[in-house]
Amino acid sequence: MNTAALVLLIVVSSILSLFLLVLIVVGIYVLKILKSVKRVTNRAESVAGSVEAAASAVERSAAAPFAIFKIVGNIVNQATNKNRKRSK
Repeated sequence: MNTAALVLLIVVSSILSLFLLVLIVVGIYVLKILKSVKRVTNRAESVAGSVEAAASAVERSAAAPFAIFKIVGNIVNQATNKNRKRSK
């Protein structure tokens, strides 16, 4: 091989090796970022699940008093309507 071909071979191989090293470093950083994103999404799912559980617990505990108030309100409305009809 002549000198120009050897120089070209060395330049191309060194550039390719640099690109390979850069890609390896970028790949490592991408993996780290993906792990942190996965951690964040897992935590978000956990928080969403606990909020949902708390909301359903509040809904269950608050549903009974509201139902009682509604029943009492209906009874009062019916009693006042009967009294109004009697007085007319």
